[in-house]
Amino acid sequence: MGARRRPVVLCVMDGIGLGAGGEDDAVATARTPHLTALMDAHPWCRLKAHGTAVGLPSDEDMGNSEVGHNAMGAGRVFEQGAALVDQAIASGAIWKTEVWGALTRGRTLHLIGLVSDGNVHSHFAHLRALIERAATDGVGRLRVHVLTDGRDVPARSALTWVEPLETRLAKHRAAGRDYDIGSGGGRMWITMDRYQADWDMVARGWRAHVHGVGRPFRSAGEAIRTLYAEDPEVTDQWLPAFVIDRGAGPLGTIGDGDAVLFFNFRGDRAIEISRAFEDDDLRFFDRGRRPTVTYAGMMRYDGDLGVPRQFLVAPPAITNTVGEILVRHGVRTFACSETQKFGHVTYFFNGNRSGLIDAALERYVEVPSDRLPFDERPWMKAAEIADQCVAAIRSGEWDHVRLNFANGDMVGHTGDLVATRLAVEAVDLQVGRLWEAVKATDGILLITADHGNADEKWMHDKKTGEVMRDASGAPVIRPSHSLNPVPFVLCDPRGDLRLRELTAPGIANIGSTLLVLLGIEPPRDFVPALV
Repeated sequence: MGARRRPVVLCVMDGIGLGAGGEDDAVATARTPHLTALMDAHPWCRLKAHGTAVGLPSDEDMGNSEVGHNAMGAGRVFEQGAALVDQAIASGAIWKTEVWGALTRGRTLHLIGLVSDGNVHSHFAHLRALIERAATDGVGRLRVHVLTDGRDVPARSALTWVEPLETRLAKHRAAGRDYDIGSGGGRMWITMDRYQADWDMVARGWRAHVHGVGRPFRSAGEAIRTLYAEDPEVTDQWLPAFVIDRGAGPLGTIGDGDAVLFFNFRGDRAIEISRAFEDDDLRFFDRGRRPTVTYAGMMRYDGDLGVPRQFLVAPPAITNTVGEILVRHGVRTFACSETQKFGHVTYFFNGNRSGLIDAALERYVEVPSDRLPFDERPWMKAAEIADQCVAAIRSGEWDHVRLNFANGDMVGHTGDLVATRLAVEAVDLQVGRLWEAVKATDGILLITADHGNADEKWMHDKKTGEVMRDASGAPVIRPSHSLNPVPFVLCDPRGDLRLRELTAPGIANIGSTLLVLLGIEPPRDFVPALV
């Protein structure tokens, strides 16, 4: 195409997919005059953003922000965490590693992670395999530290996995092994913070897992049922920390000589707890007694930082990313989001690489996120992100501007339909501002999303499509991502750009599209451009 006008702006509306348009579709039912007008006036298409299109094992697997931004920034599809772990377990390669051998030699093997089959951060099948292999390899004492989900699976579904887990561990106890649950709590209350947004979450998890500090219960099932009964509104994400104590003290404290495996495969919410175990000079909270343990992650969660030092399964090696290619061609890049999604337009877009690729050509701006429930602030920091990006567009200093509006995803995960509609409307307002700035500079605006979420907020029967309802007749809330496609809108003030007709395009096609619009020929192994 030759060099085009600049800047080329990539606007990722996180979690805003294209649903069926029902009452629970917060995208279709929101007031979106700017996005609607742009889609009416400019070429657009649907892109696949889940399953095999983003490197996950099957098309039953929801996409997520990490694999989505990986795919956009790589311009190709790489097999991702779940698929890599599945393969390592199926082949037996995972058990042949020196790291697994070291873990099985600990005084007690502690398994910490998200217990569900959401397949976004972890999968229950992986936990089962770890427990059974530990028994095969002679591990006599094992503790599971349960992080309840309610975000990538139904909101109050923790017992679906905790009860079978307790049954499995009881069978091992009957066989003479000391296997049990040690502690637990909700993923948004303990342990799984990301981007250093709230280290207090990690501190609460550390106290529960390591020191046995939490409300005592005789079993995890009892804890969950009791907490549900005490607060009918609480969901699994937000369950307070609990410990298992049958009268002789907490069962799961972590001591010197123990081994700890964080069995989540996704990196963003695994880095901080890994640092809590590994960093000698951690200053974010007082760890108290810090046990000397063998620590490992299911995967390496940050390649540049080397976190964790030991891991069972190597992550995908993503090289020659869009970001690297832009730097080689002297393209000046500005990237911005708020804390909750800052790593997605930087670290994940750049192939799981931390920091700037070239400080002379790039600027990354993080807008601090609110530390409040997202349904209470559905507008989040969309306006502040737009402020930064509008200024960058109008400055003439940048050839490429990349941003992420977190609202559709983060508010969508709360399950609050009204708040999610407001979140979509907040994004729409800022999209309008971006378009005005792009028109004024004769640039190009690309509008898309990394996966669906806000577009489907009630559970639907997979066979009939009917809304699922609880005993009272109320719709069952869907707090998780959807399997719906996402939009790709090509907004060109001159109106002379067209979309190509491609078979089953996905968000990986965005990488080569960016390069073409910036006058750069994509590498041969990139999937085709959309223009």
